[in-house]
Amino acid sequence: MTGPADGGKPTKAEARRKALRTALVAAAERRIAADGLGALRARDLAADAGCALGAIYTAFPDLDALILAVNLRTLGLFEAALGPEADGFDAAGAADELVRLGQAYLAFAQGHARRWRALFQHQLADGRRPPDGYVAEQARLFRRIEAPLQALRPDLPALERVLLARSLFSATHGIVMLGLDARLMVLPVAVVRAQLDLLIRAMASGLANAGGAAAA
Repeated sequence: MTGPADGGKPTKAEARRKALRTALVAAAERRIAADGLGALRARDLAADAGCALGAIYTAFPDLDALILAVNLRTLGLFEAALGPEADGFDAAGAADELVRLGQAYLAFAQGHARRWRALFQHQLADGRRPPDGYVAEQARLFRRIEAPLQALRPDLPALERVLLARSLFSATHGIVMLGLDARLMVLPVAVVRAQLDLLIRAMASGLANAGGAAAA
């Protein structure tokens, strides 16, 4: 009997498993979007997908794998919200692009709050590393930040630029998290936007000035 691995037509069992995976991911997406990651229960997902509880584990090895599949789709949704990549920045254009990315991140967090939080709330047990495909998707999104940073500091080695992109993201994420979390320090969205603009432009200006000094 042939299947996708040897170039043949998928078997009925493989087609059913794929359909079940699709149904479970869709069910988990709806549950997370409506009630948050903490409310996700295997029994509810089985009911939503119309399958037996044990059937979940024929489609996914565990709930962690299912949640990662949902989070990967969330990352794809966020990438679509960012719009097409831009290039050919000068220093001013690079600063504008970094601000645009930061504001898009805020808008996504506000518009998809529970799905956004699930990206950070989910932790793999026993210190396991996420699958390579998931890590690669994260890295690809970080390169959206690295491109304008390269325009600001073309002298930086690639590894330093990678680390700088993660530092800028961390600062942006912190402002968004504090601004939108009612348990911490909820702020009007207009205030959060202004704070993001101030922080990102100050950092971009400092980087551009440091790059000019380094080149002198």
